Amino acid sequence: MSQKKYLAKIIAKDPNGLQVISACCSEGKVKVDEIKFLKKNKLFLLSIERLNKEKDKDKKIKSICKFEFVDIVKSKNIDQNDKNNILELLAIDLFKQGQNFEITLLFNNNAFITLSTEVLEITLEDQNKIND
Repeated sequence: MSQKKYLAKIIAKDPNGLQVISACCSEGKVKVDEIKFLKKNKLFLLSIERLNKEKDKDKKIKSICKFEFVDIVKSKNIDQNDKNNILELLAIDLFKQGQNFEITLLFNNNAFITLSTEVLEITLEDQNKIND
């Protein structure tokens, strides 16, 4: 009998869920070219190559981290013209700012991206495993 391999999908709608996604994505590699903000759709997408910490820490997996209902995106210390630059995601933090949430993606070299949203809805969806 063949064993099916299911790809994970984590949906966060509260600070605890976001902590789980942050833990899964820490040490993940993100290419600057694979960071997208779809302003009209209020979507922020991050393609991340991460270690599969849930099951097999030695295996890498390609995932999409999707943030919905994003109104404003700000970045600092990221050269957006250097499309091949690879950032290492250290953590995802959350702050309450009045009625809004500020989600901060912290990268190596003091780089970060801040997302402003009224609603927490974050999805981490695995796309495929990477064979080294």
